[in-house]
Amino acid sequence: QVRLQESGPDLVKPSQTLSLTCTVSGGSIITNSYYWSWFRQPSGKGLEWIGCIDGSGSTYYSPALKSRTSISRDTSKNQFTLQLSSVTPEDTAVYVCAGTIRPGPSPYFYKGQGTQVIVSS
Repeated sequence: QVRLQESGPDLVKPSQTLSLTCTVSGGSIITNSYYWSWFRQPSGKGLEWIGCIDGSGSTYYSPALKSRTSISRDTSKNQFTLQLSSVTPEDTAVYVCAGTIRPGPSPYFYKGQGTQVIVSS
């Protein structure tokens, strides 16, 4: 059973960089079976795809967030990380990591429980 768990700070100040890590257990992030993705969902709004990294380390980003987003991985720890720079209160959301079938807003095989991040001074 593949499990994903998000971790990181739950409060970030405006203009700072939000950094979240997803730890994968029960499966390897270097597999070509999934794309390791980040989504977010602001309160009262729909799920938004942020970006993903595939088994070879190639990255894909939402055009709307590409200029502020970086996704990387640590294969020794079986983790992948989201960094979102220059955050504003509009970046407040529940952030979720998932293993999806393709880049972009696609169905997922597995996902974490999500972590609430608040951007506030």
